Amino acid sequence: MSRAEDNARNGSDPEQLRPARMRIETTVLMSRGDESHPTELVDISATGVLLRRPLGWHGEQGQSWILDMIFGHDLHIHLEAQVARISDRHLGFAYTRIPEDKQVPLWNLLGGYADILELWHD
Repeated sequence: MSRAEDNARNGSDPEQLRPARMRIETTVLMSRGDESHPTELVDISATGVLLRRPLGWHGEQGQSWILDMIFGHDLHIHLEAQVARISDRHLGFAYTRIPEDKQVPLWNLLGGYADILELWHD
């Protein structure tokens, strides 16, 4: 293990470990109650997604949203996620519920990314 990884694990460095993010572009429909916003996926991991912040979106951290993502012609992933991060350009979501029939397709989409951790810093 590298020193940076060791420091990240014990919290003595601002770098931390997180599930690896796979960059992939697709359209996402965010919905909550009667509100919905089309947007774009920036990247995806085993624990969440990063989306482009839709124009006119005025949500809050901690809110639950339904995310509908379509990959190619035959993969539609519909799941629940909570707003974890908000910036001027992006929204970070953490999955809160992945339907059982969507879990394997999601892991297959992620491939090797599903089991890899990467260093990052805030």
